[in-house]
Amino acid sequence: MAQEFTINSSAIETKINQLLPSQGGFGAGVDFSASTMVIPIVDLTETAEGSDVRQDLQTALSHTTVTNYFIQNATNTVLVNTTGYYRVFGRGQLNGACNLSFNLFDGTTAKQIQSFGSAGAVSNVVTYDFIVFLPAGNSLRASSTTVNGNLDGVTRQIADISGNLTNP
Repeated sequence: MAQEFTINSSAIETKINQLLPSQGGFGAGVDFSASTMVIPIVDLTETAEGSDVRQDLQTALSHTTVTNYFIQNATNTVLVNTTGYYRVFGRGQLNGACNLSFNLFDGTTAKQIQSFGSAGAVSNVVTYDFIVFLPAGNSLRASSTTVNGNLDGVTRQIADISGNLTNP
């Protein structure tokens, strides 16, 4: 049998009034109550929004959602210039003196967001995995300063400009 409890909390009452203004504050002298009865709650939000794929599965890679790139001895190569949220990942190979980098470009100014460099005859492999947001007029660019280094990777749009996840 369920038990009923009265809750006297001005903090809870204030929060309920703030979140549910249509309830009109229940009026003076009305207390909230709780019960030990278990009432199941079914969350249909994803289905109501038109997506029933789990969030982690929506970021999966597929043949149609990834774009490969290979950058070697080229500066400011545009990888993505469409609005939205993008995952960028791959590896860079440095075989001697070179610099590999990524920057966000707004049409006027470039801001470097990731950089790898080596000097001399050092050979090195680096991995990277990051997410960028591109508003209108912005692009993600990559550079390799010499034939001694390259960036080999993939971009994948994970959400549109409004943050709605993109299915694979």
